[in-house]
Amino acid sequence: MNADYDALASMVAASKLYPGAVLLCPGVQDRIPGHEFTETLIQRFPFVTSRECDLSEVRLLVIVDTHQRHRLTHLEDLPDRPGLTIHIYDHHPDSEQDLAARKRVIRLWGATTSILAHRIRKRKIPLSPDEATLLGLGIYEDTGAFTFTSTTSHDLSAAAFLRASGMDLEVIAAHVHTDLNREQIRILNALISNAETRLIQGIPVTVTEIVLEDFIGDFAALVQKLLEMENLKVLFALAAMGSSVHMIARSRIPDFDVGQICASFGGGGHSFAAAASIKNSPPAEIKAELLTLLVSSVTPQMLVRRHMTSPAITIAEDASIRQAEKVMNRFGLKALPILDPGTGACVGILEQHTAARANTHNLGDQPVREYMQRGIHTLAPDSALAEAMEIILRLRQRLVPVLENGTVSGVLTRTDILRLLVDDSLHIPEATPLTREHRERNVAGLVRSHLPPDRVALLEGAGRLGDALGMAVFAVGGFVRDLLLRRTNLDIDLSVEGDGIRFAHALAETLGGRVRSHHKFKTAIVFYLNEEGQRCRLDIATARLEYYESPAALPTVELASIKMDLYRRDFTINALAIHLNEKRFGTLIDPFNGQRDLKEKTLNVIHSLSFIEDPTRILRAVRFELRFHFRISAQAERLIKNALSLNMIDKLSRARLFNEIVHVFSEREAPACIRRLENWKLLQMIHPLLKLTPAKDILIANIEEALAWYRLLYKTPQPRYWIIYLLALCADAKYSEVSAVLQRFGIPDRARTRFLSLREAARAASLRLSSLRADNRPPLSVLYDTLRSLDVEALIYLMARHEQEQDIRRDISLFLTKLKDIKADISGEDLQALHFSPGPEFGDVLTRVLHAKIDRLVSSHDEQIALAAKLLRQLGKTPSPPGEAAPGGT
Repeated sequence: MNADYDALASMVAASKLYPGAVLLCPGVQDRIPGHEFTETLIQRFPFVTSRECDLSEVRLLVIVDTHQRHRLTHLEDLPDRPGLTIHIYDHHPDSEQDLAARKRVIRLWGATTSILAHRIRKRKIPLSPDEATLLGLGIYEDTGAFTFTSTTSHDLSAAAFLRASGMDLEVIAAHVHTDLNREQIRILNALISNAETRLIQGIPVTVTEIVLEDFIGDFAALVQKLLEMENLKVLFALAAMGSSVHMIARSRIPDFDVGQICASFGGGGHSFAAAASIKNSPPAEIKAELLTLLVSSVTPQMLVRRHMTSPAITIAEDASIRQAEKVMNRFGLKALPILDPGTGACVGILEQHTAARANTHNLGDQPVREYMQRGIHTLAPDSALAEAMEIILRLRQRLVPVLENGTVSGVLTRTDILRLLVDDSLHIPEATPLTREHRERNVAGLVRSHLPPDRVALLEGAGRLGDALGMAVFAVGGFVRDLLLRRTNLDIDLSVEGDGIRFAHALAETLGGRVRSHHKFKTAIVFYLNEEGQRCRLDIATARLEYYESPAALPTVELASIKMDLYRRDFTINALAIHLNEKRFGTLIDPFNGQRDLKEKTLNVIHSLSFIEDPTRILRAVRFELRFHFRISAQAERLIKNALSLNMIDKLSRARLFNEIVHVFSEREAPACIRRLENWKLLQMIHPLLKLTPAKDILIANIEEALAWYRLLYKTPQPRYWIIYLLALCADAKYSEVSAVLQRFGIPDRARTRFLSLREAARAASLRLSSLRADNRPPLSVLYDTLRSLDVEALIYLMARHEQEQDIRRDISLFLTKLKDIKADISGEDLQALHFSPGPEFGDVLTRVLHAKIDRLVSSHDEQIALAAKLLRQLGKTPSPPGEAAPGGT
């Protein structure tokens, strides 16, 4: 899709190697007109569109200039067709989305056209001048007229061959230019905006980052341009592309070797220009590791002893794989040091994914020694931290045992390195952004313009109270995120550096409210009445660090700074805070580039154990992705799939799982959320009955339509969405199967009975409606009696269930809009006023009067009174004589 000159030229070149092939052109990028050759390009060569090509006849598919599925959406399901032969020619690196092919020619040259031109020359296939010129355009464009660092000698050789074949340099000169296009300008501006410079050992080091949806082949050229434009000394640029983060580094300082830094990330290069590609890590984590490495490499006095985790959790080499995995899962570890049970010496490490894989293959009873990693690197407590960074980052050893007197005294891990940055123990130099507007953002104006006056007064009052108590106070989390998105959210959470519970009691006193506190988690809720007398609540937390003693468990809490408090959050867009103290009111705290991800509509986690520590974040990721129309980053999605492969969902308590499912099913975008979860097979992991079948998918789409209609009625209260969608996912299941699903969610007995009763009542009503429709149109009162006892959730479910039966849908619609709220205009008191004595007949008569009103047999109050009196007499009831009170009357 969106083919450039290299793609078009490669198609034409491939057609020379595959005579008779059809050139399927899906559409080209916008081009600057001005030369007859390119303005008539499509007419000069036999390109066809997908409408002109019968894809069902295709037996051989030749793909050029890409080998990623998402760039071939115009081919529909053709690449997946059984029996199809695929050949690929491309100059882009491999990725997770690569297509399988019988023949793959992947060369990391400057242009795909160069690869094909060499094969044409080798086979001595002649080219026309037009063909040579188009191929030349492809090479010149993708190599930046041979100025991009991706250019190879093969590209120059191919161009020489094309020139000898008649390539028209006048056409090349008219269309190959070194000006930046709009997308490159956007990327360059983003790199400038995100750039921060820190003075490290007297050298200004600039780090910038960007998240890109697609691979950008000339990213290195843009980094070089940034270096030159801003006259930078040392530059590191991080670009998240697909499932990898690409690091490009440049240095103008002879003594600052960027090649050595990139080598620590598995890359390499020269002292002045280097690169690395890192997989399976979020951008925030890589940036933290880079900053830590930069500082530790020039600060030799930083020792392992100060930053290691001690005591270390270990296991003996004769323990079983199953025991080792259980220990790692319990403590949330990615690896364990393995000890000789006799001597206590460290003989290796075992990684969590190795243990999980061995257990999957029924090897859980095997001893750890059979699968542990041997020949590992260890350090002494007084080793330089830079040595540990080298082992963890470049040698990719997940955990470094620290040995003292031959025994393990501690360990250092990737997580330890990230926390060094977050808790400021490394004393990372303060960053100076390149652009003035990004030095420090203050959103006080946005707070005062976007929030109601009482909420502004509340925030300002909280800041003044913090000043009086000597505490720093912040608004945090979703409130800040939604404020920056200009979305209404009056659910304010505060975080306090200090004693949050003490602060809550002081604030409640000023508001005339009361406090409910939770001392274990150092949190409190303040309940108060606002100026309009409405009940309000304010959640207050002590700035804290949470750590998980086992995956999916509730966290253990320690006091921390606001930066550490934000580090525990689920996503970067929620790791934002606003200072409320008077002197800094409105100052935005954003240590993990949440603003950038809001702008780029991307969901990123802060560290790679995020979904392991709290698997409910997987469900939250789906909610936020669909609610805000964001996208889960490739790195985050990879981490989600890893957590699911380790069955982390099974480790959640039933109550936490159900609470999060209710939130997902209560979203406006619940159908899209359910489909997203189905893509990961998550619902069936919870219970096989929840698998989204095609029939259920149609039912859920019908529910979405029915809910949209019902919302337009502005009825109160609104239905509980989660009940309707759970009914859909349990459609056509047996009573016992649905009961098992509810037990899986840990729903209490009373609530479980209510849900099952609602479901059975809906099924009975459905059968009754179908039966009524088999007869002639029944009276409206019969329809009323059939539906009046059903909750609104069951009624909407039935509307969706009977999508194809318009009469039944019309009946339910009529009940909801006209009949449901009809009441008789008379009561038992009116009957007593007629001197009838109270009795069980009153209820029956009032019901029959209501039916008559619904069936339009009576309308006015007097008509209903007359009918009631007539019915009572028919039942043998007679009024008392005038002047005599009816029995039971007043």
